[in-house]
Amino acid sequence: MGSTAGPRRHLRRLVTGITALLAAASLVTACGSGDGGSGGGGGGGAADAKGVDDGTKLTMWTRAATRPQSEALVEAYNASHQNKIELTVVPTDDYQAKVGAAAGSKDLPDLFASDVVFVPNYTSSGLFADLTERIDALPFAEHLAPSHIKAGTYEDKKYVVPHTLDLSVLFYNKDLYRKAKLDPEKPPATLREWDRQARAVDALGGGVDGTFFGGNCGGCGVFTWWPSVWAAGEDVLDKDGTEANLASGTARKVYDTYRGWVRDDIVAPGARDETGTTWTGVFPKGKVGVMPMPSTTLGLMPKDLDFGVAPIPGPDGGRSTFVGGDAIGISATSESADQAWNFLAWSLGDKAQVGVVAAHKDVVARTDLAANKHSKADPRLVTINELVADGRTPYALKFGQTFNDPNGPWLTLMRHAVFGDGTSVAKDNEAVTASLAD
Repeated sequence: MGSTAGPRRHLRRLVTGITALLAAASLVTACGSGDGGSGGGGGGGAADAKGVDDGTKLTMWTRAATRPQSEALVEAYNASHQNKIELTVVPTDDYQAKVGAAAGSKDLPDLFASDVVFVPNYTSSGLFADLTERIDALPFAEHLAPSHIKAGTYEDKKYVVPHTLDLSVLFYNKDLYRKAKLDPEKPPATLREWDRQARAVDALGGGVDGTFFGGNCGGCGVFTWWPSVWAAGEDVLDKDGTEANLASGTARKVYDTYRGWVRDDIVAPGARDETGTTWTGVFPKGKVGVMPMPSTTLGLMPKDLDFGVAPIPGPDGGRSTFVGGDAIGISATSESADQAWNFLAWSLGDKAQVGVVAAHKDVVARTDLAANKHSKADPRLVTINELVADGRTPYALKFGQTFNDPNGPWLTLMRHAVFGDGTSVAKDNEAVTASLAD
């Protein structure tokens, strides 16, 4: 998830700063009502779709989890535009508090990114400028990552655009598949096949394991388990993000599969205690058959490891992914909204998406650029890019305290369902709903 709700590292505390955001909402909204032009947040789009490039100095914040992508985009923009952006990278665990404090003092930067699952907290607090008309004026608006646009829509207005994307996908070891007499070009298309293939690889023995997962990591769970439910056509939360549907028959099939792997020792050692800090370091060692991980780990794999990637399937088929990463918007108090929009519009254009994002083997923010000149060189990247259209980003104002907090109800449900006997799922689901509605 970058992190998407912390898929690559388990957040160690509750989301902070939200109280400050809410307290500051009226202040920020009042200051950001503006009258169009290049001041007061910029409203819906006083300038054209490209914005203004007149040598304005802009400020931008991003969290450390997405530093490489943000720095690459800013560097390329500064080198080719009159406007100049001063980028500040904030430690990921400090980001929420910093934004909250800045909102309270009306000192937000012109542009700031956010883990996409926390965007609803900002839009509902009035911290972003309305970008509806600007976004709709883009010639490729219909191709922008739909899950990020949806997460940034509040009361029918659009406030953010995709900045960096991180998807959950299956990684599978082709060498181990061959040794297990499995077709290395046929990854699992159903959860049942995933189970069968993981067990076949595990049977090789000699320190080889079928699969792995972060069993003490709430963020890892939402990032990699929920797509199997979505692939079956079900929702895990209601549209308002205040009620959980994590005790459905489909969800139970997912838990039962993972519990079977634990019971039969199909999982590599350490899953029970894995908090997410070393979760993605297991597969690269070449001893695990198939497991879900962040797409951003694609470029970090050993060059001599023969592996493939595939969509995460549901119990009986289908495909989906958790579209994490960061979305970005213009602060409601920015006095240079037209210039800030110039950066956002450019960052989504062909030159930036292909020449910067795709060139760095990152996921593009537009579905129409899935098969570009860089991704075509690696079919695995095309697979990942194409999944953006099938992915989802959950919407919930209480996401952090419910799903990322190590003391939250989701992690309790996960552990009871997989390391216990699974009989408390309905009760645990009620606790998740209570937290979401709190």
